[in-house]
Amino acid sequence: MAQRGHLFPWVPVCLGCGVGLYFTIRSEPSVGHLLGGAAAALGLAAMVPRTNATVTPILWALALCAAGFSLAGFRAHKMAEPVLGWRYYGPVEGRIVNIDRSASDALRLTLDRVVLRDVPPESRPERVRIALHGPQGFITPEPGLRVIMTAHVSPPGGPVEPGGFDFQRHAWFLKLGGVGYTRTPVLAIAPPDGTQVLFKARMALSAHVQSILSGEVGAFAAAIMTGDRAGMGQDTLETLRISNLAHLLAISGLHMGLLAGFVFAAVRLGFAAVPFVGLRVPAKKISAFVALVAAAGYLALSGGNVATERAFVMVAVALMAVMFDRRVFSLRAVAVAAVIVLCLRPEALLGPGFQMSFAATTALVAVFGWLRDHEVPLGPGWMRPVSAVVISSFVAGAATAPVAAAHFNQFAHFGLIANLLSVPLMGVLVMPAAVLAACLLPFGLDAAALWLMGLGLRWILGVAHWVSGLEGARGAVFSPEPLVLPVLALGMLVVILWQGRLRIAGMIPATLAIVLWTQSERPDVLISEDGSLVGVMTDQGRALSKERGTGFVAMNWLENDGDAALQKAAAARWPKRAPGAIPVTALRGKREAAALLVCDKGEWVVLNVDPPKTADKNLPCTVLHPKKLRQSGAVALFDTQKGVKVVTARQITGARLWNSQ
Repeated sequence: MAQRGHLFPWVPVCLGCGVGLYFTIRSEPSVGHLLGGAAAALGLAAMVPRTNATVTPILWALALCAAGFSLAGFRAHKMAEPVLGWRYYGPVEGRIVNIDRSASDALRLTLDRVVLRDVPPESRPERVRIALHGPQGFITPEPGLRVIMTAHVSPPGGPVEPGGFDFQRHAWFLKLGGVGYTRTPVLAIAPPDGTQVLFKARMALSAHVQSILSGEVGAFAAAIMTGDRAGMGQDTLETLRISNLAHLLAISGLHMGLLAGFVFAAVRLGFAAVPFVGLRVPAKKISAFVALVAAAGYLALSGGNVATERAFVMVAVALMAVMFDRRVFSLRAVAVAAVIVLCLRPEALLGPGFQMSFAATTALVAVFGWLRDHEVPLGPGWMRPVSAVVISSFVAGAATAPVAAAHFNQFAHFGLIANLLSVPLMGVLVMPAAVLAACLLPFGLDAAALWLMGLGLRWILGVAHWVSGLEGARGAVFSPEPLVLPVLALGMLVVILWQGRLRIAGMIPATLAIVLWTQSERPDVLISEDGSLVGVMTDQGRALSKERGTGFVAMNWLENDGDAALQKAAAARWPKRAPGAIPVTALRGKREAAALLVCDKGEWVVLNVDPPKTADKNLPCTVLHPKKLRQSGAVALFDTQKGVKVVTARQITGARLWNSQ
């Protein structure tokens, strides 16, 4: 009975359980199974009126789980597009639909309307993403421009290690059927077609902002106003991550909330300045509507990526609550926003953005609601804003820290200090100046507002550089087992959402999750999905088989180990024959592969090329090469008392839509 009236916040939790179930099973359910899940959801919901109050929540929970499962499956089928099934080298032609930068700081183009030599239209990927290396500068990339280049294009890769981030799945929901690079000049073959009006306006505004504010300040301002982060260098991004200020760069709930709040307050102030009008119209509701329109415009201008869509949904729910005289900040409002996001993009559940955003929001609403209900004083009037900022920064940081540590393998020790020195300035100077600049831009008077915005961003970047330079600013954290975050989240949700003293029981799974994290084991040996890189755990950390190449895989392995070493330093740990309890030899090239004539029983030999047809197939050792690894994906070896335990990426992911093309 104590839960009656407090069950709605559990709706997205149950819906999310169904979504999570779909993504964790190891075989793709048929369309018939998905239809059966949808029918089961409807059937369970239809039974609700015939049951008592005790059974009703159970039926709703099961119905929502079934609905989430089917919803995720239908979404995956809807996003189906051809995926390149081989490594392609040749001319690539397409229209530019996105411009960003890769982890290696190379400019990167996403193309649609792709044409590949000798590839029929029905087999061409919907989109490909190409990183630009070598001599460039013959064109200025712009939205809608049709370009051609000679490029290496491959299918999206699977997890870099069993249980790791699944880029194939991520690319599937982006309709990205190929990724690659070019070392030859990119040439324009047709002018922009004029269809991507918003993208063109976004890039034009980004260029305008960066022409007034130069360097990293201009790139920061462009990222905040338009979502274009192509001007941000990797050094600046790393500095922001170490200081825990990277969230200020992405257009998320903070930016959307600050913009909507500023517009709402400015319009209300305008009504208050004209009492004759303000007293005769519903000024508060009109202000909320204008703020909602401004937020929608910000969403459109920023490119409408997943994080910004999620932020807009949350702000829209809050503003609609104002318009319909409902409580703005409540767990019910957070739940509505989560349900909308899960229905629109079920795959968002797996991303750190969704998890961190709703973890922070739920914790903030719960804590400030508790402070309000218990009338906890925050100090004298002048101190309350300061107390609110300190409490919100601490609560949001504590709520998102486990998620950030699990996904990014680092912990910002001085992140609270950096946020206390930076977030208030975002609210009182940077975002108001950005709104003012946008309003003055049509009249050519935006330079002064951008200058003010630049002052705030210089301060924030200064704080980031200072904090990231402090000794011990970044702590490395090894990756937990996949079960840890769901169990931790479930425990904390019980603590927050359950009514009554039994909520303390939620600390049991939360504590168990932390214990499981501390007991997580890292593989003794890791082998990449193409055999080009091998990593063996040693007393000094993971030793890598080469110091250059396959950098993304190397970086992820070391980060997942909680090892801050660079690839070159990790490669220096590798002798000719890898150390450790599991004997591993890494051979490179056709010559070394052909020279493999003798090996020991129990030894693992990894080739980065397929062995010659004349190779001895009866060698006593285990030989892994690209042809085998294409079937298994990345391989992890564990030294156990019962012998070597082998875990492959395909064993974890199973056969799914995104890896069975």
